[in-house]
Amino acid sequence: MSVLFAQGFLAAGYASGIKDSGGMDLSLVAVSGNRAATAAVTFTQNLAAAAPVQVSREHFIKSAHKILAVILFFFNDTATTGEKGLADAALMCDLVAEGLGVPSVSVLVCSTGLIGIPMPTEIIQSGIPKLVKLLGGSDSHAMSAARAIMTTDTKEKLVRVEGGNFRIGGMAKGAAMLAPNMATMLAVLTTDAVISDQDLNSCLRNAVDGSFNRLVIDGCTSTNDTVICLSSSAGAQVDLAEFQSELTRACRSLAMQMALDAEGATKCVKVRIVGAKTNADADMAARKVAGSQLVQCSFYGADPYWGRLASELGSSGVSFDLNRLSVSYGSTVVAREGISVAHDMDGLKQYMSQAELEVTCDLGLGNGSAEIITTDLTPGYIAENMRTS
Repeated sequence: MSVLFAQGFLAAGYASGIKDSGGMDLSLVAVSGNRAATAAVTFTQNLAAAAPVQVSREHFIKSAHKILAVILFFFNDTATTGEKGLADAALMCDLVAEGLGVPSVSVLVCSTGLIGIPMPTEIIQSGIPKLVKLLGGSDSHAMSAARAIMTTDTKEKLVRVEGGNFRIGGMAKGAAMLAPNMATMLAVLTTDAVISDQDLNSCLRNAVDGSFNRLVIDGCTSTNDTVICLSSSAGAQVDLAEFQSELTRACRSLAMQMALDAEGATKCVKVRIVGAKTNADADMAARKVAGSQLVQCSFYGADPYWGRLASELGSSGVSFDLNRLSVSYGSTVVAREGISVAHDMDGLKQYMSQAELEVTCDLGLGNGSAEIITTDLTPGYIAENMRTS
């Protein structure tokens, strides 16, 4: 049931008529019984933040982190739409609040789509009241909510994990403009854990840092990225360490699903840096490698051209000594101490043809390590993004 796996929530999706395909374009997640949930939120770090991000930030603060519903909308991200964009985002919250009989500040709003395109206000005004009436707690309700937030996604991103005495469910969308920190993505997670406001926000920040912030597809950071976690407190008091672990696992699952469904991608690649002087160095180096178009093209070509990795590492700004570098694709070592070594070419060729790869670069300088998820760069990505999309 993904976003409805935890106790205390309802969901719905609705086709208001915005998509040319006639598909669903409005999604709603609400707390059952109008009992406010404790909320935790992380937003895009892009300074050109979309109107829904600005409105949701304000509501998150004014409500003292007590949220009753999240409305998600497909068509545009309402960035660069000025005062109308802000008014439209606030209107969406007002319409949900009116339908549920709750304060507007207890509603958060998320959007996804084209930048700078005004929202079809009339359609939204008609659609949201109908959406509210469709709220329910079944599998089909959860699936409808997840489908309604899809853009170029080819499949729903869903997750459910179960701890000792709590549940976490979630849904997300994301297929391009994926880069730290966070991505062109929206995610709503729900839990029935009894957990304090401070602890929930701390756990979500840690979970996002260990998942969505580990994802680099094209180096572009969106204007509307939002990750929301709602706790209904319908379950039991949790062990904080266990909750942190399971929330991070849920977020990692959604992040991996995004990578596997990235626009045009044929391969999902884990870039691992070990042996760096510090973890910070390892992180910086991993991001440099993962974001390199040359490296991504070699993944597409199934070419274990480790020289490109060495070049990116050498220009990453971290401590680096080519004579200490070792590189492996999967379990096959292709370079040691900065020099190519003999290896099983046929076995490596077969490995490189797989959909999921792992590349490890050992800098040989210390104990620092980091991992970033990326994909290959393909003609399919260019075809999708060479026009307004």
